[in-house]
Amino acid sequence: MDIAGISYPAAVIGGAVIGLLLSVFGGGGSVLATPLLLYIVGVRDPHVAIGTSAAAVAVNAAVGLLVQARAGRVKWPCALVFGGAGLIGSLVGADVAKQIDGSELLIWFALAMALVGGSMLIPRKADGDAAVRLTTALTLKLAPVGAVTGLAAGFFGIGGGFLIVPGLMAATGMTLANAAASSLVSVVVFGAATSASYAASGLVNWPVFGALVAGGAAGSALAIPVGQILADRAATARTAFAVMVLMTAAYVAWRALS
Repeated sequence: MDIAGISYPAAVIGGAVIGLLLSVFGGGGSVLATPLLLYIVGVRDPHVAIGTSAAAVAVNAAVGLLVQARAGRVKWPCALVFGGAGLIGSLVGADVAKQIDGSELLIWFALAMALVGGSMLIPRKADGDAAVRLTTALTLKLAPVGAVTGLAAGFFGIGGGFLIVPGLMAATGMTLANAAASSLVSVVVFGAATSASYAASGLVNWPVFGALVAGGAAGSALAIPVGQILADRAATARTAFAVMVLMTAAYVAWRALS
């Protein structure tokens, strides 16, 4: 695999940012990983960028999940049903994406980024049922949404947290904090499945993956204190992040079309 022009320090710093965003916002952070690898780190093949970012996001999300689990915010039964239902979907989505030309795939990826940014601008109520319990009725709601979300996550090579969080809240009525924490279970599952599919095709740059993971561990460790700092200005921070995602989407589309 061609490693000329790869900037590993940039990959470490980028991994830290992605790990921090994943842990603080519970979704959206992973969508920046592929553009970061392509336009800053120096990965040339869009498929390799997607495969590598999916692998790193899965590991970084796992670290963030440990932090959230220790804080007692993860609703494990609901999260496992959602993630389990989307596992096959993520594998199917990844397999389809590998058959698409890299430039065309990036156009679709830019569209997904725009949807992520737009969804983050939609106000969400933070309140909900903090004591939600999994029932048969909730399972029937969670499973179909999880399957569709997994398909999208696998195709675009993103964690899918921007779909998982509202999906969990709509299906179960849990709080935003619980949904953001619980979404990391699916991010881990979808990212692992997607990256395994790409790795089987030789489309993961393992040294870059290592750099992203190293940075991501540091970023996830900063999530709790940063989250506390942003507690009183969470809406402003989320809006600023959404605008950054939309601007990045426009840049990815421009590069893909030109």
